[in-house]
Amino acid sequence: MKRAFTLAAILAVFAAPALAGHCPSDVAAIDEALKQSKLSSAQMSEIKAARDIGAELHKTGKHGESLKVLHDALKALEVKHK
Repeated sequence: MKRAFTLAAILAVFAAPALAGHCPSDVAAIDEALKQSKLSSAQMSEIKAARDIGAELHKTGKHGESLKVLHDALKALEVKHK
């Protein structure tokens, strides 16, 4: 049990930087998709707000939450994230 906990802690330490680097690329993908989208102004406003929230979460170190918000925005734009 102790060994599993130690392994999980080590994985979490290495996963955080990987998640951190992914957020800005998702923001860029949203921006690019917005340029080509044919959404209503209300839908665009919602997605831009989600992008801004995701970017702010990234800045505060909440990368897991940031990715969820950004991936939801990408899904709404029908863009597959990497």
